[in-house]
Amino acid sequence: MENHFGAAVAARYDDELGEWGDAAVIAETVEFLAALAGDGAALELGVGTGRIALPLAGRGVRVHGIDLSEAMVGRLRAKPDGGAVAVTIGDFATTRVEGSFSLAYLVFNTIMNLTTQEAQVACFENVAAHLEPGGCFVVEVGVPGLQRLAPGQTIQDFDVSEASWGLDEYDVVEQGLKSHHFVFEDGGVRHSATPFRYAWPAELDLMARIARLSLRERWGDWDRTAFTAESGKHVSVWEKPRTSA
Repeated sequence: MENHFGAAVAARYDDELGEWGDAAVIAETVEFLAALAGDGAALELGVGTGRIALPLAGRGVRVHGIDLSEAMVGRLRAKPDGGAVAVTIGDFATTRVEGSFSLAYLVFNTIMNLTTQEAQVACFENVAAHLEPGGCFVVEVGVPGLQRLAPGQTIQDFDVSEASWGLDEYDVVEQGLKSHHFVFEDGGVRHSATPFRYAWPAELDLMARIARLSLRERWGDWDRTAFTAESGKHVSVWEKPRTSA
């Protein structure tokens, strides 16, 4: 897994979250996760600057994070109560930590940072190894927007404003997605591009089955709106069996 979140990205990350940084969005996410964690511990894959981990820890949930970027984790540590979340530096597809968890979660499309099917399957297997019987794995990820593209079209806008422009570039052969961000500042344009691998909900369900997890629920958002053909993303919950087969 390649680290695309170095010092420069980490320095501006929280300021460029947009709606993902809204207090109401964060509160809704934390409420959903805290209910699943119960009295147990939670494992966040791709903990980053602690957008979700810190308020979840503030709810009394013991949170352990895994992240490849020391720069992002440094930002977490600098925040109030930044020491409340234990963090292990490493690739969350394969890095193991001590203990077991009632909840593991991946938010904000982070599963797509794993750019091969093998790595995504390994992630599900790694999570399953960390979960207690009956524990849950939650993934928040966008639904590929291919059905909204015209025939032959491979590029789709996702953010257009006076301050920025974003577009997704699809590679339908390799199931790849390169997300381009153009930010207009200081009379110039700052461009960044991050590679992803998209996966349909059905493929993620199969990955879960390989890891011996089963789908418990799927929603269109954290507020438990129905997941439909028009949903732009899904919040899926897979569960580890309470007893061995």
